[in-house]
Order: sequence, then C-alpha cells, then structure tokens
Amino acid sequence: QVQLVESGGGLVQAGGSLRLSCAASGSISDIKNMVGWYRQAPGKERELVATFASGGSTVFANSVKGRFTISRDNAKNTVYLQMHSLKPEDTAVYYCKAEVWRTLTRLAGYVDVWGQGTLVTVSS
Repeated sequence: QVQLVESGGGLVQAGGSLRLSCAASGSISDIKNMVGWYRQAPGKERELVATFASGGSTVFANSVKGRFTISRDNAKNTVYLQMHSLKPEDTAVYYCKAEVWRTLTRLAGYVDVWGQGTLVTVSS
C-alpha cells in the first residue's frame, strides 16, 4: 500500500505564499513516480498544476508559470509545491498524485494514487 498525505494548505491573502507538501508512506518501493500536483476548484475539473516529467523536466499549468515551483526530496519521499503571488483563482483543493506499480512483476502496469487533498483558499 502507498498513501499520500498533503499538507500546508490554508487561507492566504492574494499575493501571499504557501508551500504544500505531499508525503508518501507505505510501500515506497512500489512507487513508479511521484508525479506532482493537481487541483480542483469548485465546479471545475481537476487540472494539472505542476508535475515532473521524464528526464527531470517539469510541466506547469500556464496559469501558474512563474509563480509556482515544484520540488522533491527523494530521501523523505516528499514532493513540494511552493506557491507565490497567489491569486483568488488559485483557490482549490490541491492533490498530489503518484503512479504506483500494481504488482511486484511490474507487468500489470500501474495505477494513480491520490492524496486526500489540502484546501488552499486565496482571499481577494
């Protein structure tokens, strides 16, 4: 089993900053990738915020480029999202996602594992 726990959300005024953390626990060796961060605002579909791609590259939503930074600490099995210059439209539940191998054979593919989410509310 792999569990992901997000933390760091809260209420912040526009222009402020927050750092979110996503810590993985359980069967860490089953993790294929700590993919990164997504968010879902009320009435909206879940969207990519910032993720790691192959080769160490990163992918950011256009709406957060230049404001958000994604990082990871492999020793702690943790992914971070540093958010600056927050805007009201950043208000959402932020989720982290990992790809987890289905079996030890690695032949059955992987599944997406999500954390419970952490709420970020940005006031105007």
